[in-house]
Amino acid sequence: MIIKGRGVSPEISFGKILFYDNTIKDIKRYSVDNPSEEIKRLHYGILMAKDDLDRLYEDALKEVGKINAEVFSIHKMMLCDEDYTEFVENIINTQRVNAEYALAVTSDNFSKTFLEMDDEYMRARASDIKDVSDRVIRILGGNKNNIASFEEPVIIIAHDLTPGETVQLDKTKVMGFITEAGSDNSHTAILARSMGIPAIVNAGKIDESINGQFAIIDGTKGECIVNPDEDTLSVYEDKKKKEEEKIHLLKLLSGKETVTKDGRKIKLYANIGSPAEVKGAVANDAEGIGLFRSEFLYLDKSDYPTEEEQFESYKEVLTKMGSKPVIIRTLDIGADKRIDYFDLPGEENPAMGYRAIRICLDRKELFKTQLRAIFRASGFGKVSIMFPMITSVEEVYNVKAIIREVKNELISDGIPFDDQVEIGIMIETPASAIISDILAKEVDFFSIGTNDLTQYTLACDRQNEKISSFVNPHHPAILRLIEMTVNNAHKENIWVGICGELAADLTMTEEFLRMGVDELSVSAPYILRLRGKIRSI
Repeated sequence: MIIKGRGVSPEISFGKILFYDNTIKDIKRYSVDNPSEEIKRLHYGILMAKDDLDRLYEDALKEVGKINAEVFSIHKMMLCDEDYTEFVENIINTQRVNAEYALAVTSDNFSKTFLEMDDEYMRARASDIKDVSDRVIRILGGNKNNIASFEEPVIIIAHDLTPGETVQLDKTKVMGFITEAGSDNSHTAILARSMGIPAIVNAGKIDESINGQFAIIDGTKGECIVNPDEDTLSVYEDKKKKEEEKIHLLKLLSGKETVTKDGRKIKLYANIGSPAEVKGAVANDAEGIGLFRSEFLYLDKSDYPTEEEQFESYKEVLTKMGSKPVIIRTLDIGADKRIDYFDLPGEENPAMGYRAIRICLDRKELFKTQLRAIFRASGFGKVSIMFPMITSVEEVYNVKAIIREVKNELISDGIPFDDQVEIGIMIETPASAIISDILAKEVDFFSIGTNDLTQYTLACDRQNEKISSFVNPHHPAILRLIEMTVNNAHKENIWVGICGELAADLTMTEEFLRMGVDELSVSAPYILRLRGKIRSI
């Protein structure tokens, strides 16, 4: 028997199937004589849940770093949300019912609202609403439901796992997990990847008769093979062993140059989303940060991060990287990354709408706050600034004008900064690739974002699973645009890199080197693999 779903953590492991039932059953509805006392009981439960979340945050901070621990801060904010608590209180008051029932109804209503949204990230938040509601319900019922410990290696199967349950998993006993529900954008999936636990989500209803049977879980393919025959088991044991050997050999490349056999040096950088991820970049011997996705400082917050908050984050990354370069991409909000407090308009096609540099040029003070923070941090390391979604040279002129304003303000305020910060742009639309000869005269470097370049060139929404078979990042049109961009950059003596997912595609490495690409920026775990590939060419 093979269970199939969406693989969200690329690991292989073995263990006995164990069904884990974490669902809350039979939430009874009963009348209360004094709704105000029931509301007090509700707020006691919420207070205890907040204490739980504080403890989980501290545990997660040690296990998976700050950015991944933030899920528990988000859940705490949800419990503080007035719309949420007022909805629960209103049910208690008007229907004169118990708090558990009111919480369950509220959870269902709010989750339904999120699930009906077009944005995949927001749909994934439906599980967060359920998690926070269930946490309070369990506390009111006297059961905090900490995930059980296990005596032998197991592969857990559950309808879904909460982030709290995931972060408490004992990695010495839990070899992997499969959930019937869930998405690869959920916090549970993100935590599984960070913790290195093989995981499959959205597998659909699973027959409980397999409970206790031995199985192989392959988080890369999104498959679990139940009761495998000896030949299959042998193949997977060999595959796991080779993968471990490969990782060991790759570690020997740490500290070595990223250079081809004929002596051509390539810059090999890491992509990060928060200061916490610098640790992984350093551990994998990144030569710099090629893409710091600064929008993650805005995501999962209840309000705009201040200049001081941003400055501290940029300073932390630069300090940790020492003399190595750090390229910060300015705010890239919109499309699949939505933030409530930005109050962005609803759009039929957000990927081609109000996003990235368009928001920054329209909301100038927001943009200037970020630029001030970056320039203030520039004295603590080697920083460059990169602007996303550029489609015209006029946009570059406007960006430069705002940079001049920011520099003049800092000079007026007596704040030191590096006046030689390199300025670059993302090439991620056919328009910018086609006029790259003009754009190259105005900037210090290009970084090609292959994810968006693919979707805009092929007219394929990368969030739409129905057309995933049409998305071919190796399409000749995309490769021609990349090569055109590289040639135009070199004519103006500026360097060009690739920071999209295609940069980590080892089948494309030799082609990128042939084109003359100067830099590749990838997720930290791919750095040593890519270095090994480059040194073999």
